[in-house]
Amino acid sequence: MRTHGWGGNVPVNDEDAVARILAAARETIDREGPGTGLADVARTLGVTRQTVYRYFRSTDELLSATAIDAVGALLGRIEERLRGITAPDEAVVEGLAVCLAELADDRYVGLLLRADRLSVPVVGEITSEMARQFARSMVDRMDVDWVGAGYRFAEIEDIIEIVLRTLQSMVLDPGRPPRSDTELRAFLDRWVGAAVRGLPRSDREAKGQRGSQTTGI
Repeated sequence: MRTHGWGGNVPVNDEDAVARILAAARETIDREGPGTGLADVARTLGVTRQTVYRYFRSTDELLSATAIDAVGALLGRIEERLRGITAPDEAVVEGLAVCLAELADDRYVGLLLRADRLSVPVVGEITSEMARQFARSMVDRMDVDWVGAGYRFAEIEDIIEIVLRTLQSMVLDPGRPPRSDTELRAFLDRWVGAAVRGLPRSDREAKGQRGSQTTGI
């Protein structure tokens, strides 16, 4: 580990260095916003850009690490507020509403959902894997018996994508004028809740159509 810089207060090891860089990144994001760059973080920390490059190879890598560092606490808060909600559509709508409210006070995880942080659709990759894992963790933590409610693996995957795309859309443009909590939940229920309710029914209807074709009805 290099020993120069750090404002005269050298980290004791690499883990300490990374923790201090992430703390500086949060401080810089709070001050500069989502346009924060690696050089901005270096200035906050009182080190050269080369020092930060030793631990993070790019601004995207640093901001992603900053977001990941905050994901666990955010998911824990969401899980606590969703406890006891077992209806699939209600859980997804409430999960989205709670997540959006939490993201309003958490600038770091929101970076995962920005359009300029999502990958170009290639080789079946619809969004960045990191953002998708965040949405998957949200759905997995819900008190919903997805299989018992009639949802298959493919349908649960659809719900995960719906959650991710809805969060991304609402983060980028929450709408004007701002909706009240009641209005937001009603809007999410019409937009997302209806889709969640329709997934198992769509599967049953498809089976019914196949059955009718088989029997010649």
